[in-house]
Amino acid sequence: MKKTLLILTWLSYAVPSLFAQAPTGYYDNANGKCGQTLRSALEGIISSHEQESYSALWTDFRSTDARSDGKVWDMYSGTSNFTFGTDQAGNYSKEGDVYNREHSFPKSWFNGATPMYTDLYHLYPTDGYVNGRRSNYPFGEVGTATYTSNEGFSKLGAASNSGYSGIVFEPNDMYKGDFARTYFYMVTCYASKVSSWSCDMLSSGDLSQWAIDLLLKWSKQDPVSDKERNRIEAVYKIQGNRNPFIDCPGLEQYIWGSSKTSPVDISALTGIISTPADANVKYRVSVSSGQIAIEAYSDNTPIVIYDIAGRTVIRMVINKGEYVYPLQKGMYIVGGKKILIN
Repeated sequence: MKKTLLILTWLSYAVPSLFAQAPTGYYDNANGKCGQTLRSALEGIISSHEQESYSALWTDFRSTDARSDGKVWDMYSGTSNFTFGTDQAGNYSKEGDVYNREHSFPKSWFNGATPMYTDLYHLYPTDGYVNGRRSNYPFGEVGTATYTSNEGFSKLGAASNSGYSGIVFEPNDMYKGDFARTYFYMVTCYASKVSSWSCDMLSSGDLSQWAIDLLLKWSKQDPVSDKERNRIEAVYKIQGNRNPFIDCPGLEQYIWGSSKTSPVDISALTGIISTPADANVKYRVSVSSGQIAIEAYSDNTPIVIYDIAGRTVIRMVINKGEYVYPLQKGMYIVGGKKILIN
């Protein structure tokens, strides 16, 4: 029997949009794994990528880090208004003078080695003065600040977060999740190299426990944004690899968090249908009389339907059977395929 679901309004969930969709099957080798086994599988998927030259980053930033007004998207300063090229590098004496190439995961931690040195997933254009004040201090939450950027946007001082008491740099709340997913990427993409790196956020070839607790907290408090979804597509075109912690929100929990002993279902995190080992599809989609009909072949099948703008219309897990979704006229994306309702 068909089950009809009436869609009365747009549903808003913190799930990936159309703009952050990995190719079908991209993460298949990681599916069903957890903990350090999952981390190793992801390393095998994303570690091979194109290596940029350091000078090429200036050009790359124009596609990866441009605001809607064409200016530089700076995550360290809330008042900068840099123009690409014109305000690039050079001398600075105060906030707002120039922007430069920030290794958000400081290069001294990995001895300036390649390919980490030019990996765009942790390199961002940032205010030169604020970047200089950050130096190579770890990220953290500041108790009493010894320095704050304009309007208190970011700050430096003794850590207040549990497990660490050194000096830390605290980015603005709106970007804490961005940097958390950056760090998850770095210790995953280069998992086999981390044991040779050195900083207070690392221990025994992985993140230290205090860093894990902090970054999991930040990632949860600041979910994946459209900025990150758009940026991953720009970096993917340049480097040819992806950040799985942007594509798959919550994936970090299956390596370091509450689900690290539970096999991950990648499709449940991404809304992308993974390619099963037996090459059978998980559901069939058809269109009739202004409705999308989905026939699920097994229980616990995740379904995500986007509109053409990348907004989530439906996200749910269904059991075996056929379901009908009455939708307005327009183009929709289901399982990575375009469906027209007319």
